[in-house]
Amino acid sequence: MGDCSTTVRHGYPVPDPRCTPGGIDPSVTVDVLRNRAWRTGCIRNCQTSEAEKHITYRWYGLRVPRRNHGETQVCELDHLVPLELGGADGLGNIWPECGPSAVALDDRYFKIKDRVENYLADEVKSGKMSLEAAQRGIATDWTQYLDAANRYCAAGGRCD
Repeated sequence: MGDCSTTVRHGYPVPDPRCTPGGIDPSVTVDVLRNRAWRTGCIRNCQTSEAEKHITYRWYGLRVPRRNHGETQVCELDHLVPLELGGADGLGNIWPECGPSAVALDDRYFKIKDRVENYLADEVKSGKMSLEAAQRGIATDWTQYLDAANRYCAAGGRCD
């Protein structure tokens, strides 16, 4: 295996579109996302189990990190189109987003992408961006929203 590789855009990894093209769960609409009772746990690990998702490490030629939790977490099996934007929980939407290990947890790539996800989710819920545009945009290149997400965080948006 190991036929997949990330590329770098704006200094951050982007998954191989041949292996991780993204995926959408059509049952998750804007109305669903706006429902305060809805949680991503409703759809997480339903289509693909957590154990099955680990095959993506092999696709990308990576070893599963041994101590990969809390402050020692260096990789996240990330949804390219996040569940909070109606992303699917299947393997075509999962990739191991890793690194860098020599920085604080909040500065690791998957935490930076979380900022983009929160920004886009709030844009969609507020009606400033269509769900389809956010899904398409993040699947194409999540890094294109970095500047806007950082401004959003600086203005008090959800940055965790």
